[in-house]
Amino acid sequence: MKRFAALALLALLSLAWSVPAPAQRISVEENARQSRKAAKKQQKMLKKANKKQRKAMKKYEKAQRKANKKANKDLRKRRGG
Repeated sequence: MKRFAALALLALLSLAWSVPAPAQRISVEENARQSRKAAKKQQKMLKKANKKQRKAMKKYEKAQRKANKKANKDLRKRRGG
């Protein structure tokens, strides 16, 4: 009896999966909402990337100032003054 029930369940499931699901249509409002959401996400990612770029530039400029300061200090030592 258990074998028959398992076989019947398997047959029903395979039949259900073989029937194509109806195409899902989204409303104009839903499409607009998704579009706004995607645009907002894009803006957020862009803002984050810009912030990261600014931070990298500040770090680079600080390293340049430090290197220049060190080079000037070494130059003054060599000149004796």
